Amino acid sequence: MKYFLLLLTVLVATNTFSQSNTFEISGTLTSEDDKIPLESATVYLQRVKDSSLITYTISDQKGRFLLGNKIGDNQANLYVSYVGYQTYQKLININKSKIDLGNISLKISTNALDEVIVKSQAPITIKKDTLEFNVKSFKTKKDASIEDLLKELPGVEVDPDGKIKVNGKEVNKVLVNGKPFFGNDPTIATRNLSKEIIEKIQVSDTKTDEEAFAGEEGDRSNKTVNLVVKKENNKGVFGRLAAGAGTDKTYEYAGMYNRFNDDLRFSVLVGGNNINSPGFSFGEIRKMFGGSSSYNINKQVFNYGNDGIITSRNVGLNYVDDWGKKADASTNYFASNSDLENIVKSERENILPDSRFFTNLNSKTISNTERHSTETKVKIKVDSTLLITIEPKFRYIKTTNDFNSDEKSFDENSVLINESTSKSFKETTENFFSNNINLTKRLGTKGAFFKLDIFNRSTKTDTENILNNQVDIYGNGLETITLNQLREVEGNDNTFIISSSYRLPIKGKELSLDIGFGYRNNTQKNIRNSYDFNDLTQDYETSINEDLSSDFEYANITKTPKLTLEYKKKKWSGSFNADFVFRTLENTDYLRPEFNLKRNFNAVVVKYRLNYRSPKSSLGLGYNLSNNAPSLSQLQTFIDVTNPLDIIVGNPELKPSNRHNFYMYFNKNNFQKGIGFNTYLSSDILNNNAVAKRSINEDLIRETTYTNIDGGYTFQAYMDFNKKVKIDSLKTVQLNLGFNPNIRRSVNFNNDVQYASLSKTLSPNLGARFMWKDVAEFGVNYSLSFTNNTFDTDVFDNQEFSYHSMFIRTINYFNKKFDWRNEIRYNYNPDIADDFEKSAWFWNSTLAYSFMKDKATLTLKAYDLLNQNTNARRIANQNFIEDRQSTVLQRYFMLSFSWKFNTLGKAGEVKGGNGYYIVR
Repeated sequence: MKYFLLLLTVLVATNTFSQSNTFEISGTLTSEDDKIPLESATVYLQRVKDSSLITYTISDQKGRFLLGNKIGDNQANLYVSYVGYQTYQKLININKSKIDLGNISLKISTNALDEVIVKSQAPITIKKDTLEFNVKSFKTKKDASIEDLLKELPGVEVDPDGKIKVNGKEVNKVLVNGKPFFGNDPTIATRNLSKEIIEKIQVSDTKTDEEAFAGEEGDRSNKTVNLVVKKENNKGVFGRLAAGAGTDKTYEYAGMYNRFNDDLRFSVLVGGNNINSPGFSFGEIRKMFGGSSSYNINKQVFNYGNDGIITSRNVGLNYVDDWGKKADASTNYFASNSDLENIVKSERENILPDSRFFTNLNSKTISNTERHSTETKVKIKVDSTLLITIEPKFRYIKTTNDFNSDEKSFDENSVLINESTSKSFKETTENFFSNNINLTKRLGTKGAFFKLDIFNRSTKTDTENILNNQVDIYGNGLETITLNQLREVEGNDNTFIISSSYRLPIKGKELSLDIGFGYRNNTQKNIRNSYDFNDLTQDYETSINEDLSSDFEYANITKTPKLTLEYKKKKWSGSFNADFVFRTLENTDYLRPEFNLKRNFNAVVVKYRLNYRSPKSSLGLGYNLSNNAPSLSQLQTFIDVTNPLDIIVGNPELKPSNRHNFYMYFNKNNFQKGIGFNTYLSSDILNNNAVAKRSINEDLIRETTYTNIDGGYTFQAYMDFNKKVKIDSLKTVQLNLGFNPNIRRSVNFNNDVQYASLSKTLSPNLGARFMWKDVAEFGVNYSLSFTNNTFDTDVFDNQEFSYHSMFIRTINYFNKKFDWRNEIRYNYNPDIADDFEKSAWFWNSTLAYSFMKDKATLTLKAYDLLNQNTNARRIANQNFIEDRQSTVLQRYFMLSFSWKFNTLGKAGEVKGGNGYYIVR
């Protein structure tokens, strides 16, 4: 039977190709009035019978275009669209393989001025620095989400976690009608909203509201996607409810409610689970709530390969509205409570200039974190020349942490030198507030403006730690060190920044000079009181142990005059920035006044960039010279003996470090041929870099201080080539080839011996994805990493190790109601120690059935079907080689039910789509 189906598929495909005509249509576009070539015009071909898009392209610098494809039709409609000109239309007879249309002259639109945009049905329109896609031109399955649509757009890539790239640049912001949708997590918008309610998708360089208002250049390394909602679909209610229960007492639940009323938007999110989901995002509900949530309280994605098992409970609110004609506001509130349990096992080989020693560690952590946070932004457009923005943020975090560990250290002959046990119970609360007020005033019509920015941030932390340590030393002399203490720590970190700038136009909006000044004051206050336990009274002493206590205040104050020269043309732009930094570092030690210090430093910070951009390619290069002050822990001469085996003392003579950064990027994408090439190169040279200087005695007790050193550098690159091959109107193959080399030179000190290490890593990867619309998808990615560490001394042996990873994703649509999705990962660590798992297969599988007119979905999920999940990994640097593994979530099965609702009609429905939504 299966061979019959395969033969039938081949025959159908052969018949399809035999009926297709291959064609190339070429021509040149000019303006009718002055006969100049028209670059960046959209040329596209539509079927006569249903106006569906066949193919499209963008005209080059000389106005030339070339359309090529396969089609079974004998005729098609050709359209040419260009901003400010009338749309050109012609019926083309496709009766030969090459059709030359010669010169096509476009007429200026009678109702268009320079700032007027003529509406057209072009699939792509280029408006200055914005790329606009017409949603109707790109076909997807019924009820597709925005993410499904994005995957069909030229130059757009969406990975399984929902991360979006446009022409190789990451999308870090998704807006709806120009306003944020539930904070900074793009997947909440792209996986919640239906394609049918969206009219256009606009892509541009990421800019702040102030940069956009003043007409400044944005962040060219990141992109913003703006979803323009059709006016008729901007009112109503939609959302989803879901819950699931599984083996081993696993569960998940989630719900989302959205209300759109023109400019007013209100949304509620609720979620909870004990399957390591970071927020509102896993299982079948992931179709609704997106992938790796940016609101993960532990700042890591708890899925394959990560640490611990987490149980979480979450709620979120979002509000967006216009306050009259001159103001609008948006606000988010998130609350979460999570429990984490994690057991870690590690084996480390420590590298010294004249010897090695080995450390085995076992630890267990049980913690609870409660978190509340809000973010609000208010924009007030007083008039056409004045914008005021206010952005307050609040955060409250309370954490309890119960930690136990035991550690043993051995010499090269496996002789036990020391061992330690540690127990601690810590309670920490954090109160955070920040506010940013910005005033932007446009002056005249030549691009002049004045900006004033006032920022303040305050963080207060209180910690109570009950600590019980015992260290047994068996080296030169037997010794036991015990530490039984109560430690109370109060920390205050306050920052105040005020900056202003004025733009002086030199040559219209092409050449300008920015003159600015900035003042920054960061003050850190820290009080640590340590109370010893009294065995007689069975209570802690009322007086502090001064040797293990501290009371200090640290100030880092900078005054920075700034000059920026900026040049901007249609395709080329560049800038040169010079900051003159006058820095004061001051440390006041109230317990040890002899350690007080005050030092002044002067430095120059330089930034240079040059960028070129055309519709199909972009090129950029730049240089940054930055100056960074040492941290307080690096400067303090206070001797920290919290861990008797690792004593830390700062160096008050440290100088600020300088970092020279050179970078270059190049992107080239051919929309019509489906080819993209992206590369990024970056190198850092470090001067006066603050590095650790360690001394280790015969009992393997470490003492660490810090020193400035030159000679460190890094080089990293990323190159990616991708090609999309359209087999026919239903089947597409996408190929990806990546290469990621990395070089790092580090200068180190151990036992007063200075040496350098050179780490070289090569990481090629190859991927392929086959998509058969509404039938099946198959994707595979294989990556390989080689690492080689060498040293400039014969004392150390070279280190070499590799890592293999393969990732397979499949999806089968058996019919419109039933689909089956799989995600399989294979990892292989050939060089890891024998006590750890060298390889593992990790397989997740999901079966989903839709009913109740696609409003309900029943899902059966299998997590870690083969029960081989592991996160064993090898870490290596100039100081050690470590093999490590920790607690991971094991196999479970779960049955889930999901129900969606909406009053937007069919336009508001979101069906799973073609994305890979796999339970983690």
